[in-house]
Amino acid sequence: MRFLGIDFGEKRIGLAISDPAGRLAVPLTTLERRNDRSALRQIAEIAREEGVERLVLGEPVDLFGNRGPTAERARRFGARLAAMTGLPVEWVDEALTSIEAAGRLRQAGVDTRREPGRIDAMAAQILLQDALDRIVRAGP
Repeated sequence: MRFLGIDFGEKRIGLAISDPAGRLAVPLTTLERRNDRSALRQIAEIAREEGVERLVLGEPVDLFGNRGPTAERARRFGARLAAMTGLPVEWVDEALTSIEAAGRLRQAGVDTRREPGRIDAMAAQILLQDALDRIVRAGP
């Protein structure tokens, strides 16, 4: 089963894709977000082209697990994307994924100030891999 990980942001949306077996996540791309309609269409097209069967969206919650306006915004976006694609959505806590992504990229020698979009795709990979690992642990 193929999964698409989505790190929703107001400026950029990071995307990651799983391998066909649904075990390994890799960064795919970062979309510059102009408006929801355009972003939804682009993500739906990518999901169709890649044969995605499930969407995994990061839910921005604070360190205490509270959901604020940003989480509600992401939830609305995810609901619209699910309706548009007909694909199920799984929500995962995305707390600190961007910080972890930036750290990994800096360790790899990437100047994240010059390439901020790479952080978003890497954050999508991190949240998607977390979801895939949970699914594998849960078993069939």
